[in-house]
Amino acid sequence: MPLRWRLALVFALGTALVIAVAGFLFLRRLTAGLDASLKATLRAQADAEVARLAARGPLPPLPPPSARDPDGGLGTGAGAERVAQVLAPDGKLLAFTDGAGRRPLADDEQVRAASRNTVGFTTSVEGQEYRMLAVSASNDNKPVVVLVGSSTRLADAATTHSRNALLLGGPPATVAAGFGAYWLAGSALRPVDRMRRLLAEITEHDTGARLKTPATHDEVATLAATMNDVLDRLADALARQRGFAADAGHELRTPLTTLKAELELAGQPGRTREELAAAVAAAAQDTDRLIRLSEDLLMLSRTDEGRTVVRPEPLAPAELLAAAVRAASSRAAPRNVTVRLRADEGVRMVADPDRLRQAFDNLLDNALRYAPDGSNVEVGLTVRGAGMDARAVIEVRDHGPGFPRAFLPLAFERFRRADAARSRHGGGAGLGLAIVRSIAQAHGGSATAENAPGGGARVRLTIPLAPGATRR
Repeated sequence: MPLRWRLALVFALGTALVIAVAGFLFLRRLTAGLDASLKATLRAQADAEVARLAARGPLPPLPPPSARDPDGGLGTGAGAERVAQVLAPDGKLLAFTDGAGRRPLADDEQVRAASRNTVGFTTSVEGQEYRMLAVSASNDNKPVVVLVGSSTRLADAATTHSRNALLLGGPPATVAAGFGAYWLAGSALRPVDRMRRLLAEITEHDTGARLKTPATHDEVATLAATMNDVLDRLADALARQRGFAADAGHELRTPLTTLKAELELAGQPGRTREELAAAVAAAAQDTDRLIRLSEDLLMLSRTDEGRTVVRPEPLAPAELLAAAVRAASSRAAPRNVTVRLRADEGVRMVADPDRLRQAFDNLLDNALRYAPDGSNVEVGLTVRGAGMDARAVIEVRDHGPGFPRAFLPLAFERFRRADAARSRHGGGAGLGLAIVRSIAQAHGGSATAENAPGGGARVRLTIPLAPGATRR
């Protein structure tokens, strides 16, 4: 069911419930008020009759049935709306007013009860209902019972008219409230429906379209602004995804093309065994590069999805750094590049040794790539802070040309190279520093890059030492 109909139905049911409850309470209060007013009127009438009987002499005899005595032995009657009778303690009728009739309006039991206490009851006189009040009185030093009554016609009519008004006016009011809620809901949801249609028209090929934010400064305007923010983030994510896919395809194309060429050459007739072995070895190198590139892309893709997995365990980062330095030294030896390590041997931390070693290797590979022949690459491990704020700082510095100033803000982005003219085969895929930052963030740390004051580039990897700072 559409929201507009649900709101209209709920509003109509709520209105019906309010009218029913309010009408019920109103009728109760009306009935109680009329009843209280009727009782007060009867009490005043009874008191007046008791006082009048006490001041008069003996009551005159009853007139014959055919006579029309307006006084009825009690003076002028009040008409059909009010009646009165005077009864002896044995129930004999002594006097009456017009409309009261010649038959006692109270039975013997009611008369006996009225001789002791005031008695109220309801009776019918000539088809009309009367509220009666019976009280004891005295006339000519003789006990009597005075009956006074008032017609309930007006009170019943007022109650009936009020009930009919509620019954007749309630349903139309409920229907009107439902339609009003339907109209109001439609007016309120109309801007939302327009935004829905505009959102449906925005596709991946039209990521620049945005919703128009109304100048109403209400919830709809806030919703439009929020949706535009979401669209901005989605557009950025889509742009990154497209760029990532394009760069990944470009990076994969070069080794695949080389691998295909080497395999085609190996398949040509007349190749010697040595040439075939060289072609297979070159193909194996290209295959290894493809594997490394695929693993790097898979890791970065998981990082984007928030699924970077680290398996932390207690370790000594100095030992990992020493192993990485030994491996890097063997690669740097042909160029007479010396890799020097200064590490605090007592540092202990909780981290993923495989991921951490990957980050160390990437930092050293990046430094060796730009270090001049015969220069030094300096690696350091220190501790900063104390307690839960203690952090291990791994620093790798080379003495090469350093980072271009415009490249520093982009150093940790994917497929970024300091030297755009450098070949992809010699300069890598541009993923090393991006992976370093992903590993650091997976451990709750960070990575920074800068140019050293004395020349060369310096990259710092900061990892918390406290186990609580490590996250999966």
